[in-house]
Amino acid sequence: MKKRALISVSDKTGLVAFAKGIVAAGLEIISTGGTKKALDEAGVPSLAIEEVTGFPEMMDGRVKTLHPKIHGGLLGRRDLDSHMAAMRSHGITEIDLVVVNLYPFKETIEKPDVTEAEAIENIDIGGPSMLRSGAKNFASVAVVVDPADYELVLTELQAGGTTLGTRKYLAAKVFRHTAAYDALIAGYLTNAVGDSQPEKMTLTYELKQSLRYGENSHQQAAFYQDALPVSYSIAQAKQLHGKELSYNNIKDADAALRIAREFEAPTVVALKHMNPCGIGTGDTIEAAYDFAYAADPVSIFGGILVANRTIDLATAEKMHQLFLEIIIAPDFTEEAFAVLSKKKNLRLMTLDFSQKDQSTNNETVSVLGGLLVQEQDVVKEDPANWQVVTKRQPTEAELAAMAFAWKAVKHVKSNAIVLANEHQTVGIGAGQMNRVGSVKIAIDQAETAEMMDGAVLASDAFFPMADSVEYAAAHGIKAIVQPGGSIKDQLSIEAADAAGIAMVFTDLRHFRH
Repeated sequence: MKKRALISVSDKTGLVAFAKGIVAAGLEIISTGGTKKALDEAGVPSLAIEEVTGFPEMMDGRVKTLHPKIHGGLLGRRDLDSHMAAMRSHGITEIDLVVVNLYPFKETIEKPDVTEAEAIENIDIGGPSMLRSGAKNFASVAVVVDPADYELVLTELQAGGTTLGTRKYLAAKVFRHTAAYDALIAGYLTNAVGDSQPEKMTLTYELKQSLRYGENSHQQAAFYQDALPVSYSIAQAKQLHGKELSYNNIKDADAALRIAREFEAPTVVALKHMNPCGIGTGDTIEAAYDFAYAADPVSIFGGILVANRTIDLATAEKMHQLFLEIIIAPDFTEEAFAVLSKKKNLRLMTLDFSQKDQSTNNETVSVLGGLLVQEQDVVKEDPANWQVVTKRQPTEAELAAMAFAWKAVKHVKSNAIVLANEHQTVGIGAGQMNRVGSVKIAIDQAETAEMMDGAVLASDAFFPMADSVEYAAAHGIKAIVQPGGSIKDQLSIEAADAAGIAMVFTDLRHFRH
């Protein structure tokens, strides 16, 4: 009796050539619905599924392969006499090759106007069942879920049959595929019912890029992207020039994109090691770059730049004078690209900034033995709701500077202090174990650059005592924005009043660890 292959695919890529090769290798094909139609039109002989099961397709195709003559042929162990006897007794023929890919659930839910009924109808039941049955019995059955594996399988069939190693490799791929498929379904339905903390967290990602190494050269690493692509993300940025991204590049670029998302005016973010070293806004992208560069012309060396407007020639010529790792922008003019691409290693990337306010829901961080999950800190605050807690009211210019500084400080590692004017950061203190330490670093940076005039101070969390306010006052700071909420808030308020500082409370903390 001829060996049998069962083919039922929604993705017809390479189908006809593969099927012809299967027939040439001596296998008889069983096929279903659209697959059989495609094979018939190509002149490839196949049995209809109902010819094998003796049972017609029904319920709009929902029930066609869920039958003992299919699953018995897949699951029956060839090495057990009892299994083989049962198959003979019930007229079940072995199936040695399964070629199945699934209803396009992912593609369906990605449609902006998809209905729940459409999504549910594209949940495949028979396909995963056949895949899992065949993959469980990989000792005898080869299961193909990806057209990329057609050539490998066909080569082995023509040489006499698939090897155990190949069948095991294919089985692992099948279970990854069905797990990812089920994770998308679970996620869709979980979101539909609004369950924010389900008892099981099912996530699925797809390999985008194998990396040369991780944070350090002795660490292996890879970059996986969300199975449902997020438009405004480093994963969706298009690389136009330069060497491939590294692990650290990707993390830094992600951090810079998060900052750029905060600003509407022409803005340039310069970032190093997950912290901004300069943020500038202006009437043009060139002016924004000038402000970002002036904020810290030392740290920007070897950094990453994100600009939220097209890079023009004048801006490109200034950027070209520096060693930079990456520049990300909505676009580059032809002249700007010609200038910047002279540096063969500089990565030039474009991204759709019109999608920057798109909610990306939760973010995850791995810890030893687990995963932390939280909502992203994307709250949009209105300075009109801030509370002035001091005798002196801030000026309009100070309020504008505080609004700018407050957007920046939420993206600086805690303890975080940002000094800024209306259009640029001028001093940043990041990641210190005590808050006054961050204040001193930020002020020292601003004083060294002679940029203290008109600067305001933003703190990502409250001051636990008055020392930070006193140090800021001693160095000329006249306005402070902070969350408030310390049991010793009054000490900071009194210190501000004594120095003639205007201080506002936002009632919202922005830790970033």
